[in-house]
Amino acid sequence: MDERLTPFSYDELAARVIELGACVERLERENAALRREIARWSSRPPGPPSLPAFVKPVLPPRTKRKPGRGQGHEPALRALPAKIDRTVEVPLAAGAGGGCCRCPDCSGELGEFKDHERLVEDIVPAKVIATCYRTRSGFCKHCNKRVESRHADQPPAADLPHAQLGLNALTMAVVLKHDAGLPYRKVTRVLNDLCGLSVSAGALPKQMRRMSGWLAEPYGRINDELRKSPVVHADETGARVDGKNHWLWVITSPLHTLFHLGPSRGGKVPLALLGEDFGGYLVSDFFSAYNTLPYKKQKCLVHLLREIKQTSEKNPGFAASPFATRLKRLVKDMLGLKKRWDELDDATYTRRVCRLQDRLDQLGKTADDDRDVNRLAKRIRTHAAHLTEFLLERNLPGENNAAERAIRPAVVIRKISGGHRGRSTADASAVITSILRTARQQGRHLIDTLKHLIQSHLSATAADLLTSPSG
Repeated sequence: MDERLTPFSYDELAARVIELGACVERLERENAALRREIARWSSRPPGPPSLPAFVKPVLPPRTKRKPGRGQGHEPALRALPAKIDRTVEVPLAAGAGGGCCRCPDCSGELGEFKDHERLVEDIVPAKVIATCYRTRSGFCKHCNKRVESRHADQPPAADLPHAQLGLNALTMAVVLKHDAGLPYRKVTRVLNDLCGLSVSAGALPKQMRRMSGWLAEPYGRINDELRKSPVVHADETGARVDGKNHWLWVITSPLHTLFHLGPSRGGKVPLALLGEDFGGYLVSDFFSAYNTLPYKKQKCLVHLLREIKQTSEKNPGFAASPFATRLKRLVKDMLGLKKRWDELDDATYTRRVCRLQDRLDQLGKTADDDRDVNRLAKRIRTHAAHLTEFLLERNLPGENNAAERAIRPAVVIRKISGGHRGRSTADASAVITSILRTARQQGRHLIDTLKHLIQSHLSATAADLLTSPSG
């Protein structure tokens, strides 16, 4: 007979009923607690709606630290004035009736006098100076044109019903627009507030186009200097011209920077700027336009680290893979080894470089089910020779930070202005920005440099500025 059909005894059934009753009471208590929790959360006001996918989440606040330099570092103080232009004696105020000096708070008599020197640096308020240049002209029968005299501080003559802007005003407006990043309307406000110069915002772009023509020769010399440089950095970013997509290119070296704005993002642009005979190294990111260039290359390892981080955030499987960990460690080891160039002897350094190259080759052979692993492994195989060049050249960096720093101000100006209305103004902006960036790299005074270059062009004299460092 089946044991499962055997009837339970009375005592077993009574114990079972007591056990089930206790279980029911426990479940009822848990159910009541959950209902109270649901009611408490339901009474709260609804939270903010979820953000769209393209909106970046709010980052948690960073740990606050005391601003300024750390303990033990030298303070960052302004330099003392090179000379004192004037000295003003400021005596204590005498009391009523010309008596002794007294405290202005309690009228007590002062004593134990001391002398102090308080240095103050200020600027002289500017003002507009209207100058009338009385010129003279003569007609050349050979050239069939009229030749007019011109002062060095005078812009090219123009028959206008109003006064022209002088070179100082033009260069100041250029620096405010293309270096400080102010929109044209704010440039006009600054000029009006500082010195009372009235100019319309619509007139400034026309003046910028005129100045870019005067600066075309220095712009070409910057291009020539970059072609002779042993190392250049390149980058590009989007730009808008008359509502259409264009690209702003930058090529920079330690002493020179060139901007070019055009509709193409292909490799023909840097090829035209650097020329086919460029013999230096080109440092860039992994954009395909640089791959076909016939130059010696170094790819940016910081871009590779950034790619690893971004891919890990999007793909947890890639983040957990040994490939991501090994690649990140390898890139950091490569950058760390370059910092020890002067510490290690040649044999030790060369041996470690060979080991890093072997590790890179092994990672390039990785095959995995993860698509991101295969993608980065293919990138390593494609650019293996361009990832370790900086380890063998002393002055060749392994990152493209120079180009990104050079193009960042132009990106800020693009976000403020929204782009250019016409192609001629866009080309003028590239020329002027190249001059300003190069002058700042060489430690030159921006306004004085611009004015000198313009005067040299207008007087048809050679100027060797920007082809060598200042000093």
